[in-house]
Parts: sequence; structure tokens; C-alpha cells
Amino acid sequence: MGFTPDITERLARARSDLRMGVPVVLDAEGAVGALVLSAETVDAVRLADLRALSGTATLAITNWRAETLKARAYDGDIARLVVPHDATLSWVRAIADPADDLRAPMKGPLQTQRDGDADMHRAAIALCKAARLLPAALVLDLPNPVAFALEHDLTRVPAKAALYPGLAAHDPIIAARLPMEASEAGRLHIFRPQDGAEEHYAIEIGQPDRSKPVLARLHSACFTGDVLGSLKCDCGPQLRGALAQMGAEGAGVLLYLNQEGRGIGLANKMRAYSLQDQGFDTVEANHRLGFEDDERDFRIGAEILRRMGFGAVRLLTNNPRKVARMEESGITVTERVPLKVGENRHNHHYLATKARKSGHLF
Repeated sequence: MGFTPDITERLARARSDLRMGVPVVLDAEGAVGALVLSAETVDAVRLADLRALSGTATLAITNWRAETLKARAYDGDIARLVVPHDATLSWVRAIADPADDLRAPMKGPLQTQRDGDADMHRAAIALCKAARLLPAALVLDLPNPVAFALEHDLTRVPAKAALYPGLAAHDPIIAARLPMEASEAGRLHIFRPQDGAEEHYAIEIGQPDRSKPVLARLHSACFTGDVLGSLKCDCGPQLRGALAQMGAEGAGVLLYLNQEGRGIGLANKMRAYSLQDQGFDTVEANHRLGFEDDERDFRIGAEILRRMGFGAVRLLTNNPRKVARMEESGITVTERVPLKVGENRHNHHYLATKARKSGHLF
């Protein structure tokens, strides 16, 4: 019958479970599998239950976090730290979260695994990232993952699906007229991804000609800048400036993509801000948390543009990576339109770092 969840729905369940501190089970072809808990949300009871099981528990972290901790990342992109037999919840959190690194830099000695396959650990970290959690996961090999998941009523997903989830289709849900300060001829479209992730929005100004390149912007959600008027970034001025330019031209489309904090989520973004207060720049803060410079997926924007009937854009951006991703995804960028607004004394260093380390053009 059609009531059984498919793999996309199971992955959505797994993300939700991890956010609530519930374990999930990963498996591969055959009888190989692993029990996975988020290092951020695991509680003391489940940590004790994990340690009571047979086998060696490991804490998977990214190579960026391993570099901060001076741990060897034998697997290249990740490190598998052996969880000590007397490990406490505080130890797990201290490894995953860099908040107290400067106060207590010595976390070790740390023993790192180097033998065996690390794909289960990579899949566990990928699930944590997708759940907008810190990229750190407790992992324990399971000899019979199917039976274990059934016995404990846990969500089970293939490790390969967690590692390579693919791009979810985004369905148009509703569109309605929305007069705005930038233009009274506004229309808001809501797109819902089929993988249960956050919805994304398209703000259409006027009636753009689908046969010509449209003035467009891919704008990542920034609660602090767009809503609160934060001076730490230039996001709010860019949002308002792009809409104003589209309004002045009488046509355009702004995609508002819910990929807060360059795709790491608002909580992790605030963690990065806290690290910036300790003296680290925006890229260094992301790395200390275990993330890449930028975790966003701009293919989402390309798909939404195609769903709306656009094949070519004049892209309002200072980020050459957005131009490259649009071209790679089949959207022609006929012009990069600079959007240089919002610099102030609070974000001057932030913008300089984006230019120096991330290639932004100002």
C-alpha cells in the first residue's frame, strides 16, 4: 500500500528525530549499520545507553573542527574520535561546540580511528547539517541495523541516501498579489520542497517578460539583517536595494531562500557571531564550528526560476559563486549587476573578509 514512507520522507523523519535528541539508524547494503545521535541534542540518559552497548562509540567531526582541536583527520574530510569509556555529556558538547575553546583549549588526549570505512560517519554528519545542528555525531556500529531499528522503534535510512540526498523538487503552492513599498505591482509565490525542508519564496515585480533576461536576485534569509536591521552584515540593505531597483525598472524577481547564515541555520549563525566577538572573522568562525565557508545550495534558486518560466537572468549579486552555480544549473547569466550597499563601521571587516577569502566583488 502507499502508506509506507519513501526515502525522502524517512530522511525528513531522521532530521526531525536528531533535532529532538532521538537516535536514528543508518544502514548500507548487507548487514552493516550504525546508531547515530546528534552531539548537540543527545541527553545524559541516551549517552549512557549508547555506552552500555557493545562496540566502540565514536564522535564524528569535520576536518575543520578536527583542525581546531588538533585531532588527526585520517579520513580527510572528517575525523572519528574514540569516545572515552568515562566520557560525560560535557565532554561530548565541548568537542562539538567551540564556545569555550579559548577558555579550555585542551580537550584531549584525543584518539582518532584510522582503519575501516568512514561513510557511516560522513552520512551522520550530513544528517546533522541538514537538520541545522552542529556537524558532530555520535556513531556506534550495529551488526544488525534492521532488527535494532525495529526493536527500538527508530527511523532507519540508507547511509547513501543521507550522503547524497539529491535536490528536492520545489512545488508552487500559492501566489497572490502583494503591493509593497518597492512596487505596488508585487506578487508573492510560495514554493514548498518535497523533502520537508523550509519553504522558499519568490517576489515577482511587475510582469517580467519570460523571453528576456530578468533582473533577479538570489537572497538568502537573514533574520538579523532583514528583520532586525543588524549592522553586522549588508543583507538588509541588499534586500531593500534589490527590490527598489526592480521597482524602478518595473520588473524583476527576488528569490528569498531560507538558507540562514549561509546555510547553517540561525542558531549556528549566532554561535558564529559569538566566536566573532572572541576575535575570529566570519570564515574562521564557520570553520571552528565545523562548517564550510558556505553551506548554501544555489541550485534551489535555479530550479525555482525554471519553474517560474525564466531561463536567463541579469543577476544582482557581488558573489561570483552565485553566477557560476546558475550557469552550471542551466540558467544563463547575461550580466552580473553589482549591489554595493550597506557598508558601515560595524561590518567593514566582515565585508573585507568576504572579498579576501570568499571572492566577493565590492
